[in-house]
Order: sequence, then structure tokens, then C-alpha cells
Amino acid sequence: MQTPTPPVPPCRGIEDSGTASRPGTVAPSSARPAAARVARRAPITIDALLDRSPWVEALDPVERMRLSRETPVRAFPAGAMVVRKGEPVEAWLGVVDGLVKVASVSPEGRSVTYTGVTSGGWFGEGSLLKSEPRKYDVVALRDSHVALMPRATFQRLLDCSIAFNRFLLTQLNERLGQFIAMVEHDRLLGPDARVARCLAELFNPVLYPGGGRRMAISQEEIGYLSGVSRQRANRALRTLEQAGLLALEYGAIVVPDPQALRRFSG
Repeated sequence: MQTPTPPVPPCRGIEDSGTASRPGTVAPSSARPAAARVARRAPITIDALLDRSPWVEALDPVERMRLSRETPVRAFPAGAMVVRKGEPVEAWLGVVDGLVKVASVSPEGRSVTYTGVTSGGWFGEGSLLKSEPRKYDVVALRDSHVALMPRATFQRLLDCSIAFNRFLLTQLNERLGQFIAMVEHDRLLGPDARVARCLAELFNPVLYPGGGRRMAISQEEIGYLSGVSRQRANRALRTLEQAGLLALEYGAIVVPDPQALRRFSG
């Protein structure tokens, strides 16, 4: 559990004026080279995440340095629990590198995945704003680095930064639309279309800025996020590739037009 940062005074000047190697195969996460695994990488700081966060541009250099100093980055191997449902919420979460899923498990053992969060994404602001226990688990689907911005830092930005408040409004609105669409997808769409919409969300430029059109992701990860088996995810990817909506590479996909992928209905 992250130790809460002591209260800080109001800010001033915070803003300036699978293993197969054939082409077209999305590799399972376990097939990635050992050199790419989290424990063997060079140390990763929050700066890469801040560079992709539009609200940071309005911060003055002193505040940005303070933000970097106050926000630790932790490494989580694939399968590790980042935070648990029911815990007190003491940090805002940002994915510096990797992929995590936001999920919940019922007392009977039934699970549901709400969404995936990839590099560049921040999440968990709702629970911080409401000061309630966390309503979901966050699990690393692959080796990941996650920033944990302390509640006091989050609150200082909320009190002092207009750009940060605007970002939160946009983020909350985007998440609301995402979850409304998810209910529609689960009730009305088939597996191919669900996989298409799930992938399109991972290329959302508002939630995951600066992500480009190529994403390293495995069939297993796609299956987890879209609620289908790895085998069914593979079939869906082939269908989407044949429709010209994406290109499969070894361990990755390329999506030239995420909006076209979002419109796919099977």
C-alpha cells in the first residue's frame, strides 16, 4: 500500500501564462525475448508518461520537477496484482509502459474485464474524487511499469491547475462513453465485432495519447480484454485482417484507421 504523502501547501505558479514466428502471427506474451522482460530493463521514470500527457504542458518547470519527484514508478511482472478491489485509494495510476486490465471477480469466482489500459493512459480518478474504496482489481497482463501519483499531489493539481481539471472532465466523459458502448457491445455484437471494438478503444487518442498506429499485443491479451478465448481472438483477427481493418505482425497489430475498426459490425 502506498504511504500517503503529507499535505502540501497550495501551489503557486503551477501553470505558466505464442511461439510461432511466421508472418502475420500475433505472438503470445510468453514468447517475447527474455531481454524485454521488466526485471532486465533499464530503470524507467515517469518522464515518458508525462511527455505524453497533454495537461503537463501547462505546468511550469518547477512544478513538473516536483511532480516527477513525488510520483514513484513501480515494476509489475505479468500476472501481478497492481491494486486490489476494496483497498483504500491513495494514488492515481498511470501506465508508463506495458498493459494492464481493470477487472472484478465475484464471490462465486465469475470475472469480468471492464477495460484495458495501455502505455500513456491514466485511470482511477473517480475513486480518488469520491474517496471510496477501490471498486476493481488492476492486473498486469504483461510486464509493466505503473506510476502511482499520491493523493496529495493529485489534489494539489486539482486545486491549482485549470488544464488538469479540463483533462479530468474530458477523461471522465470519454470513460463514460466507453462503458456505455461496452454494455451495447456485450448485448448486441458478435465475437468478431467485440474484438474490433476492444482494439479500437486501445487506440483511443484521448485516453492513450501519442500511441501511434502500431501496438505490441498478444492474442492472449486480446482475448482477456474482449472476453473471448485466445483461439477465438485469433479467428477474429484473421477476419479483421481480411476486411482490411488491421495488419498482423509478429507480436503486434497495425491499425491504419481506428474509427473504421470501431464501425465494424461483423
